[in-house]
Amino acid sequence: MTARFPSLAPAVRLADQVADALAAEVREGRFGEGDRLPTEAVLAAQFGVSRTVVREAVSRLKSLGLVDSRQGSGVYVRAAGVEPLRFEMPHMASREAVIQMAELRRALEAEVAALAAERRSPDDLRRIREAIDALQAAVAAGGNGADEDVRFHRAIAEAARNPFLIGTLQYLRQFLHGATRVTRANEARRADFAAQVAREHARIVKAIEAGDPARAREAARSHMDNAIRRIEQADPAFWQQEGAQLARALVEGLAAAVPKAGPVARRRSPVRGKAA
Repeated sequence: MTARFPSLAPAVRLADQVADALAAEVREGRFGEGDRLPTEAVLAAQFGVSRTVVREAVSRLKSLGLVDSRQGSGVYVRAAGVEPLRFEMPHMASREAVIQMAELRRALEAEVAALAAERRSPDDLRRIREAIDALQAAVAAGGNGADEDVRFHRAIAEAARNPFLIGTLQYLRQFLHGATRVTRANEARRADFAAQVAREHARIVKAIEAGDPARAREAARSHMDNAIRRIEQADPAFWQQEGAQLARALVEGLAAAVPKAGPVARRRSPVRGKAA
């Protein structure tokens, strides 16, 4: 079999690189349904890695539902179906990961706020007010308010009355919470940042209370736009110390995530690969 895989970058885990390369072959149809992957020995020689690295990479493909092992026969590409939602971020810089998670929040929370403005009940408004009061109290007590910030946005999501949005945010919370810890830690370092966040939250709440979806959507979108700008304006020392530690944990969690829920359709390529 003629080698066709690119050289590996030593800065990234070898098993991740091998898995990414093989997954691309499957997704693009160069290995088709039912095709057998090359043996461990062949793949190890092509990639210039140990068989242990190849074994770990293939294990990752199995966990993604792309391939199956057949006792005494080899590893075969599975039938096209669904592939679990995951985050392919092993090469991403920490700061970039935080910004991109904020971009994801912007897309979701703008619509959540608009729906909350349309559908909120008196009980929803009470819970939202209680959440923002708890957030303000946490900040006044010297905390960064990360946990309270998450609960505030959760209260708005519940007011939107959309179980799919709530379920999506519930799943993403493990990652969004990590990103929020970074943004809140950065904002707590500067009084002007903290004051800006408080004003932005107040605008979101007022728009929801007023039952104004357009204003609520814009207030939530503007809040996340400003969160991104605050990250971009963070003191370099923040990224060398606390910010780097918090964001590193976020990136490691994203790279390792192989969720059990939230499937997305896997595209079937018309091109069928042929195993050697």
